[in-house]
Amino acid sequence: MGFSAQQSRRRGLRLLPIVAVGLILLFRYFTTETFVNSETGEAHKVALSVEQEAALGLSSYQEVLSQSRVIESGPEVDMVKRVAHRLTQVVPDSARNFDWRVSVVDSPQVNAFCLPGGKIVVYTGILPVAQNEAGLATVLGHEIAHATARHGAQRVFQQQSLQIALSGARGALGDMSIEQQRAIMGLLGAGAQYGLALPFSRDHELEADRLGLHYMARAGYDPRESVAFWKRMMENAGDKPPEIMSTHPADSTRISQLEELLPEAEAEYQQQSHRASAYDTPTRTP
Repeated sequence: MGFSAQQSRRRGLRLLPIVAVGLILLFRYFTTETFVNSETGEAHKVALSVEQEAALGLSSYQEVLSQSRVIESGPEVDMVKRVAHRLTQVVPDSARNFDWRVSVVDSPQVNAFCLPGGKIVVYTGILPVAQNEAGLATVLGHEIAHATARHGAQRVFQQQSLQIALSGARGALGDMSIEQQRAIMGLLGAGAQYGLALPFSRDHELEADRLGLHYMARAGYDPRESVAFWKRMMENAGDKPPEIMSTHPADSTRISQLEELLPEAEAEYQQQSHRASAYDTPTRTP
């Protein structure tokens, strides 16, 4: 009886951290801000306010520019700003008041990004792959969608929740040897990484592709160019890790999804292209 009572007591003590973490996570879930994406109708928990996101985005933007060779004028800058302007006119109302800023950086990097709050940076290295305004609209529509969907704030919430959960698991292993704790925590960490964090990031990338496709169609850019762009990206890509080990979906996955979405986006392009006439002639791929 004494031994059984002692075992029960140990099990109870081991469960205490798990119960405590469960209560903390429930409290966080019900008290954290919920963001409803007006494009998808889906509700998401976000760990940052819009103001906090904007402040962090501006700080990161300024830091990037301070370390880069920014191009202030020229045809490339004009094109980037023209495409960005058209796209930011068709984002959801919740993002219309972002302090949108656009900068072009002289760099061979095949990259572009949009920070929270609407700070856009385009590296000249991606322009040859984009080839035209519709290709660039594919890139910028995707990056802008990360900001309008508040993916950064969603990731912060997920990361903080995972850290709390792993801390509770570590507390429950307190009576084990250091070697056992390390082995179990290593397995839990890998499970969280490959089973939750990376799929979460890939889902965001695919959602940004979907939203960006609609943005470019509404702005008067032929959505068929999105597929052409990603085929060029696939041809120019070097060695990449398997999709399951990456924060991004495979290019083939992205292309497959875009091809499925094209009929709807093409219909929207046909219906909405007159909106773009106020800014420029709609771009259509022959």
